[in-house]
Amino acid sequence: MTPGSQTSLREANRARIVSAVTQRGSLTQVELAGVTGLSPATVSNIVKELSSAGLLHTSPTSRSGRRAQEVTLARKLGLVAGASFGVRNLRLQVVDVAHQLIAERRLPLAPDHRADSGLDRVALLVTELIESVGSSLDELLAVGIGVAAPVDARTGRIPALGVLRGWDGVDVAGSLGTRLGVPVRVDNSGNLSALAELRYGAIQGHQTAAYIHLSHGVGAGLVLGGSVFHGAFGTAGELGHTIVDDSGPLCRCGNRGCLESFVGAAALVGQLQASHGHLTLGDVIVDATNGDVACIRVIQEAGRRVGVAVTNLCHLLNPEVVVVGGELAAAGDLVLDPLREVLGRSVIPNSDQLIPVLPAALGQDVEVRGAVALALDSVKIDTMSLAVLHG
Repeated sequence: MTPGSQTSLREANRARIVSAVTQRGSLTQVELAGVTGLSPATVSNIVKELSSAGLLHTSPTSRSGRRAQEVTLARKLGLVAGASFGVRNLRLQVVDVAHQLIAERRLPLAPDHRADSGLDRVALLVTELIESVGSSLDELLAVGIGVAAPVDARTGRIPALGVLRGWDGVDVAGSLGTRLGVPVRVDNSGNLSALAELRYGAIQGHQTAAYIHLSHGVGAGLVLGGSVFHGAFGTAGELGHTIVDDSGPLCRCGNRGCLESFVGAAALVGQLQASHGHLTLGDVIVDATNGDVACIRVIQEAGRRVGVAVTNLCHLLNPEVVVVGGELAAAGDLVLDPLREVLGRSVIPNSDQLIPVLPAALGQDVEVRGAVALALDSVKIDTMSLAVLHG
């Protein structure tokens, strides 16, 4: 194919349309024109061509009261899976390439769960879920994995020691890829949350943003230029391990005074141990929303501490929006208002508008949704041969 020829131009246009639909799940033809920059007529012609070839599927819909054609990938093209290893639970989803949820599972995990048993469980669950809906493992195209630790996205390994015990130095991508026989991509849970919110949630339409994850640990996903930023070796966004008091408590990473050691789940419930006995983070949130003064104070103080760290992040990144998710975000304005107050008081103003602080739109599924998006990104479709390739 000669570069610059009509054939190569048309193939490039096909690829732009397929890539947009793969990432977004579904778009109307008008939306496709806006996203790709192609004319409505070009989009319409290519959609008809690829629909006839069995690559795309169209169905009638409406937008703002007007009829439209919704475009998705044909579901028969295959399946992908996403799994997110939290501190205490594993979430797994299997979806088709049209982004339709096929099956899902959530399981508890033991504290300090190990990589080998966790990856064995994922391989078994993926196989079981696919077979439970009458499909076969041959239809699986790719898997995305999220872990609560820094990940070198180039290698799929966890380079940091001590952050996630039992996973130090593990080649997650290679290990699970061998088990399942498909490409596996791995990333930090904060990055995957940012990716999910960028594609489907509160960060849509923004080029620069910060996603803040508040739960058992503290993390962040950074969006620069409309893409998730990983840094040189995968440790960008480790907000929880920024040092806020170098004489503070010892953190699991080995440093003293990390933000996480003040506002992570263990720190918050620890403050209430003497007065309230054994609590989980969920208990603290429920009690606070029911008016427990001590629990309210602990959550508000956490919001203020996070606000100081996010202020520093805003001075470095200058985001258009800050999105807050994770289990602690379920406390709503109890944690968000103190965070907003600190930002409003401390961030250097560069316009008349404060940086908006928004709750995450995707709830507790945000990490596994990001893992699914990561898997979908590795699916390559050759629009010339109409073949689905393992990327």
